[in-house]
Amino acid sequence: MADQLSRIFAAIADPTRRDILARLAVGDATVGQLAEPYRMSVQAVSKHLKVLEEAGLVTRGRDAQRRPVHLEAAVFDLMTSWIERYRKQAEQRYRRLDAVLAEMNETDRHHDTDEETAS
Repeated sequence: MADQLSRIFAAIADPTRRDILARLAVGDATVGQLAEPYRMSVQAVSKHLKVLEEAGLVTRGRDAQRRPVHLEAAVFDLMTSWIERYRKQAEQRYRRLDAVLAEMNETDRHHDTDEETAS
């Protein structure tokens, strides 16, 4: 799992590849269609697609004369579960910190009240 996650996160680290994924979320497209908005060659876009394909984020099909590129949405479930696990851990740490800070605040309040009473 970690190996695949490393490939996925490395693949989406590039803004062009993230943009390609966003465009594929709308629907399948050919390499030529994906290359249209960029100032790069079809070969350069193909290299980006190869990285995405090796990470398991996209697949290329055969549709008569076309080779549409398809987003593999199931891979995002793997990413989401990994991120969610660490989000929950961070949330638990923040809750514990909140409790400690509230306790410290309460202790300070009692200390201030005791000093006022003693004066």
